[in-house]
Amino acid sequence: MNYKLLLGAGVAVATMAMSMGLAAAQSLPGEGKTVKMAQPTWDTEWFQAQIYRKVLEKLGYTVEAPTTLDNPPFYQAVGQGDLDFWASGWFPLHSTYMKELEGKASTVGYVAKGGALQGYLIDKKTAEANNIKTIEDFQKPEVAKLFDSNGDGKAEMVACPPGWGCELTINHQMKAYGLADTVEPLQAAYAASMADAISKYEQGKPIFFYTWTPNWTVGMLKPGEDVVWLQVNKAELPDDQKEMEDQTSIPGVKGCADDPCKLGWPANDIQVVANDKFLEDNPAAKKLFEVMSIPLEDIFAQNALMYQGKDKPADLEQQAAEWLEKHKAEVDGWVKEAEAAAK
Repeated sequence: MNYKLLLGAGVAVATMAMSMGLAAAQSLPGEGKTVKMAQPTWDTEWFQAQIYRKVLEKLGYTVEAPTTLDNPPFYQAVGQGDLDFWASGWFPLHSTYMKELEGKASTVGYVAKGGALQGYLIDKKTAEANNIKTIEDFQKPEVAKLFDSNGDGKAEMVACPPGWGCELTINHQMKAYGLADTVEPLQAAYAASMADAISKYEQGKPIFFYTWTPNWTVGMLKPGEDVVWLQVNKAELPDDQKEMEDQTSIPGVKGCADDPCKLGWPANDIQVVANDKFLEDNPAAKKLFEVMSIPLEDIFAQNALMYQGKDKPADLEQQAAEWLEKHKAEVDGWVKEAEAAAK
């Protein structure tokens, strides 16, 4: 009998068994699982969606291409379990949707904490020439007329399309500030309306618009240089946000006449919203959502690229991949924490 041959075979079998055991021990927590995610209709959130998608894939998950939805259908779908998550919850702006989802869906972590501003802006030249400082100044017919291009006596303001969370707040504030007869909110596609506003600005015409940050608008029209934030004399928010009215004076806002700036809107946290059953079944994904975040300045920079035409799906894929490579050490740390949570 060839004992050397038997010994060699035994070693080979043992080595193979060890290798298989090691491979099994090193299997990723998301292997064999498919994630259904969403992204909002406003494209300034799509970059973040791609980053979250790609990091989940590092955990072994198969992540379907994001379903693009307005707020109401997303929150209904995530509550029903038809979708697992999105990284575009704005709070307190979206708080009204969450009231119906207790025990069905939750907020997790912070994509960006406290850095999402909202409010109204006009071009700096018109503001200074006519001493326009507050949204209430638009109660004056002579001020409204400056921003009226169709002769109906109302200032045209780029606003939010139907179905966006900001639509409800803007409608509330137009009434609360007595602007129903002097301001006309334009509710067409936001990007197209803002492109038209920028074209008017470049022609030296007055412009008036609502925006939020992070957003490419404040990259193209820089607060303090091209445009200024309008303030409010008194904060007026819908009933579901009333408790936030004392948080609408924001310090350090560039392009505002006062510090703190009385924007009339609270600073928002951008958070993941996920189905509770999904979080329960996927502790690795839950931990990932808890620990990862994206700097606002990186979102600003990517949004500017989108406005310049680099907004195709392939562009977003590349931009997200480049961001992940640049932040590799940080991303690897998130993945390690997520893997540990699944053990």
